[in-house]
Amino acid sequence: MENYFYTAKTLEGLEGVLAEEIRALGGEQVTPALRAVHFEGDKAMMYRANYRLRTAIRIFRQITAFTFTSMDDFYIKCLKVKWELLMNLNHTFVVQSTVIQSELFKNSMFASMKLKDAIADRFRQKTGLRPSVDTSEPDIIFHLHISGQRCVISLDSSGESLHKRGYRQSQGDAPLNEVLAAGMILLTGWKGDADFYDPMCGSGTLPIEAALMARNIPPGKFRKSFSFMNWKDYEPELFEKIKEETTPAEFPHRIYAGDLLPRNILSAQTNARNARVFNMISFRNEDFGKSDLVLENGLILINPPYGERMKREDLSLLYGMIGERLKHRLPGNVAWILTSSQEMMQKIGLKPAARIRLYNGALECSFQKFELFEGKRKTLIINTQNKK
Repeated sequence: MENYFYTAKTLEGLEGVLAEEIRALGGEQVTPALRAVHFEGDKAMMYRANYRLRTAIRIFRQITAFTFTSMDDFYIKCLKVKWELLMNLNHTFVVQSTVIQSELFKNSMFASMKLKDAIADRFRQKTGLRPSVDTSEPDIIFHLHISGQRCVISLDSSGESLHKRGYRQSQGDAPLNEVLAAGMILLTGWKGDADFYDPMCGSGTLPIEAALMARNIPPGKFRKSFSFMNWKDYEPELFEKIKEETTPAEFPHRIYAGDLLPRNILSAQTNARNARVFNMISFRNEDFGKSDLVLENGLILINPPYGERMKREDLSLLYGMIGERLKHRLPGNVAWILTSSQEMMQKIGLKPAARIRLYNGALECSFQKFELFEGKRKTLIINTQNKK
């Protein structure tokens, strides 16, 4: 089976975990870049990447790459591409472009128009007819990337962003992107080998993504379609074989999802049912500050409010409470917290063991790890070191 050059897009800060995911699936020549990972593989690898990668947003398959010296040169080289091998006249298509530091193309819309014209003219030369453009629900999505005088043209194999798993029907005020949630969990090193607790779960993205991982359920299982299903070379039998590669894993531990707001718990329960993981999660409609949950050797993952909808004084009290609960009520566990407010993070009053920069939408955030030791254990370590 022929190998192709692919680019998997992701969120900034998740390139490393995505690269590891791709290697685990059999990708070759895996090379991380900014918000992307380049790799090689056959058609089966492309199906597998769309169906099983948890931290990818889209998968592009490269069609051609070239340098150009003028607008005419760009058009002629695009015209020479055998677009008829990639699509039919009855296919609708769209061109999506990214332009960086180009003197010839001042904006992405103009670049898209030039490539669209070349595709249409190629078909007109071959058949006397041209395919139609559809910007809302196209069958074929071409992605054009121009940097300076270099051009890369690819097919978007995913279509709708891969973060849209298909299980979310209900959401809270600020739902966490599913790709970011999966990336956060992978960054902690959790592999379903301990209990998991999200005390501020919102609409349930973190616990649901954790449950999918723990049971080895592919993130693409609930999606109805991928763009590659419209391609001329689509092999449905091969895709069905790819789907059968994964088998559910046993999960002997427990996932806990808590939230103060009843409507958030209801949303999380609805989404968990859609993802077929409802029975794996213990939902707790409670104030984290008053929680009596006992947890040992578990992972605590928290995505608290950052300040967009809360007063500064309330935020300060909230983060202080988080630190108090972690230190005095949940020792013997590991906690990770995501926030865009370094000032509020300091209110937690614990020293982080690790810091990772991530982005939640446009917000630059810090993802910090806290090792929660018993007070006596800390004293014992200090005394032992002093004796030495």
